[in-house]
Amino acid sequence: MALIIDETNEHKQRIIQELVPGKQITLAHIIASPDDSLYQKLGLDPAVDHSKSAIGVMTISPAETAIVIADVATKASGIELGFVDRFSGSLIITGTVSEVEASTQAVLDYCKDRLGFAICPVTKT
Repeated sequence: MALIIDETNEHKQRIIQELVPGKQITLAHIIASPDDSLYQKLGLDPAVDHSKSAIGVMTISPAETAIVIADVATKASGIELGFVDRFSGSLIITGTVSEVEASTQAVLDYCKDRLGFAICPVTKT
């Protein structure tokens, strides 16, 4: 935060936000058996039977690496890509709980071992 003094000698605060990208996965979460309304709110395919599905959510920095982890995730198991955002570093995957777990772990292992990223633990609800 910077303190600015203007011509009238009044103190004004200006907030300066900076993105300092690190090489890290900041979120790796698995939602087992989510409610159908969550699929709809996320814009995921409502025609698919989600009764045995799970949703995996990951965020990564630098954001462009979302493309790489999407590739790793799809090659690791039979998951479906729900959303990939190379600008925010977000990835959403769907599949069975075991497929989402396998893909999430493959992403974490790849990023840690091959790319030298800091990783977070996998959380699950």
